[in-house]
Amino acid sequence: MTAWTWEYEGYDPAHERVRETLCTLGNGCFATRGALPECTADDVHYPGTYAAGCYNRLTSVVAGRHVENEDMVNLPNWLPLRFRTAGGAWLTPDTAPVLSHRQTLVLESGLLERVTRYGLDGGRVLSVRQHRLVHMADPHLAALRTEFTVEGATTELDVEAALDGGVTNAGVRRYRSLDGRHLTHVHTGTAHPGTVWLRCRTRTSDIRIGMAARLTADAPVADTHEPPRALQRVTLVLEPGRTVTVDKTVALHTSRDPAISDPLQTAVDRVTTAPGFEELLESHATAWGQLWRRAEIDVPGEPGAILRLHLFHVLQTLSPHTADLDVGVPARGLHGEAYRGHIFWDELFVLPYLNLHFPEVSRALLHYRHRRLDRARAAARALGRRGALYPWQSGSDGREETQRLHLNPRSGRWLPDHSHLQHHVGSAIAYNVWQYCEASGDAEFLHTKGAEMLLQIARFWADSATWDESLRRHRIRGVVGPDEYHEAYPDAEAPGLDDNAYTNVTAAWVLTRTLEVLRDHLPEPRRRELLERAALEEGELERWENVSRTLHVPFHEGVISQFDGYGDLAELDWEGYRKRYDDIRRLDRILEAEGDTVNRYKASKQADVLMLGYLFSPGELQDLFRRLGHRLDERIWRRTVDHYMARTSHGSTLSGLVHGWILARARRTEAWTFCQEALRGDVADLQGGTTGEGIHLGAMAGTLDLVQRGLTGLETRAGALWLDPVPLPELSSYGFSLQYQGHWGVRLRLESGLLEVAVPPSDLPPIDVRLPDRTIGVEPGETSRLLLPD
Repeated sequence: MTAWTWEYEGYDPAHERVRETLCTLGNGCFATRGALPECTADDVHYPGTYAAGCYNRLTSVVAGRHVENEDMVNLPNWLPLRFRTAGGAWLTPDTAPVLSHRQTLVLESGLLERVTRYGLDGGRVLSVRQHRLVHMADPHLAALRTEFTVEGATTELDVEAALDGGVTNAGVRRYRSLDGRHLTHVHTGTAHPGTVWLRCRTRTSDIRIGMAARLTADAPVADTHEPPRALQRVTLVLEPGRTVTVDKTVALHTSRDPAISDPLQTAVDRVTTAPGFEELLESHATAWGQLWRRAEIDVPGEPGAILRLHLFHVLQTLSPHTADLDVGVPARGLHGEAYRGHIFWDELFVLPYLNLHFPEVSRALLHYRHRRLDRARAAARALGRRGALYPWQSGSDGREETQRLHLNPRSGRWLPDHSHLQHHVGSAIAYNVWQYCEASGDAEFLHTKGAEMLLQIARFWADSATWDESLRRHRIRGVVGPDEYHEAYPDAEAPGLDDNAYTNVTAAWVLTRTLEVLRDHLPEPRRRELLERAALEEGELERWENVSRTLHVPFHEGVISQFDGYGDLAELDWEGYRKRYDDIRRLDRILEAEGDTVNRYKASKQADVLMLGYLFSPGELQDLFRRLGHRLDERIWRRTVDHYMARTSHGSTLSGLVHGWILARARRTEAWTFCQEALRGDVADLQGGTTGEGIHLGAMAGTLDLVQRGLTGLETRAGALWLDPVPLPELSSYGFSLQYQGHWGVRLRLESGLLEVAVPPSDLPPIDVRLPDRTIGVEPGETSRLLLPD
């Protein structure tokens, strides 16, 4: 790696899937995996193209049951471009001698470069150099330039390009027993010489897809059709040392795109009028340059290079183009088919970063949730409750998409899946509404859609709380927390846990914050209108106030209990399991394969209670517990951190991120180990094969936010920037820019105990900057340098 490139040297089939994921190119509307164009989908390669929000629902028979799943659809493959010497076999790295191979992801310009040298008979060598882009300025275009050069003797080369509509969703091995044939009615044709098209639709969601490709070369191009593929063929005569170029330009549209009539005709028109490769590359690089300026980050060394790669993939999934779409935050990006492209709670880790760089994207992602508010209210009604219950997994229309069965690859058994009981996703949405409004100053959103979501989420929590006379407290029963390992009590017939501390504390926060919005932020006419529309009954707000102060938070042995009864669980032989299995990240699968269950043990997959320290500053968390009638001083929190640190297997890429964030303030000397794990999660495929199925978007964005908010203690609160930096010896110098309440390009830099805040010139009011020991105002056009206390 360098600061701006990510390079792979040599061909390595065992790691090809990971490379394809990390070399994915996208623009926020669609993305294409970094597969080699001459290779088809098999156990080594998996070309895939995915459009944001393009889902389809199919029913499969699993373990004798009919199971319905909605998937992000693998769209027709626009990449295919294969080649062979006249009369020979098609050349691929798996079937022909590879003399050298290099793949380079150029982050600065959003370009994927590939150079391969194939050995041919007679001592000849064919060099294949390719440049690929998915256009960031025009989000419906992609292009592939291929340069062929031969050494040794004149060679005739057959080249075949294609649009392939015969693809399926088969990128995740454990899903292959499910129906993955999402495309139907595939037709191909020729628009005019050199340009072919393909159209199809999804089987149940009936999304129409139009794709067109233009092939240009220094030789005649012949168009033929072998449905479901549109083919273009050209024969090149290669003179030794003379490079011959073939350019393939592609346009993609779906019926979900705004301001179009027919996707196919629009795609044909777009590719017909698209400029040549050089001009496309220039405008593409310009668009990327603008993104890099808005999201500037300056961190030295290897951490900085990985952070820039993470930022690259975040921006390819959620770019300013996303602001025009009705889409959420796909947990695995647009990079693969894991989790079926569903939207979980990962926006909790993504939006805090976007809020301070691309607030228009954050707003659009919150609009996705607001459009599905009615569906969430229907889900709450189905449980006999008021308010809104958002699904743990969401897709096209906001219904619960969580599968009811999941496969344990270790045992080969299909098991019940109760993760839909993670009702805390509603609190994550409420948190993001508040964080967005604080960072952007978007009062209009807070007063309208934001307030509507807050009110209905708060209403659900208040209606979910039941009074326990023996405790003299309210309780929330039958849920699953962020840990995910614990879905039920040992030997219980029904799933669900009582009084998950994270769920209850965040529910109390939602209730408190919503009451604050209703009383202090909304103009009186809007407040009245909102309450009338919601048809709040007399006494509901008073009940919210009561519940927000009396929700039960269990403790055991002087630490916060993950849930009521957690302290009664057995201790696990952690050392024994590490010796037997080495990697115990997925402890749940190990125990199930042994005929045991993790429900019996004090063992967590990832941060649960400790997530509270990720969401809230120490002072805010203490205030929350004080409101709930509990004392949470530094000693209790440190003991809680130590307790769960010793009992967590880190089976999620988010785990290292959250623990690094927490330890930066609780146990600084150990923080860097977890920060490194968060940084390396995908690039080193630490979860053992999962990166090849798609990036972990929340973890990638979270590492950026670790630098932006975690290490700086940055909060956007009460109309001010609050900063409480924590120095890490391994990361003593870093800087970044941000957008805050209309100020573009505010720069923060920390180095050697010095904090620098630079506000660009404008006619906006000064920024109020608050540190633990002082408050300053930084005027537009000014730079303040502050010496931090040791």
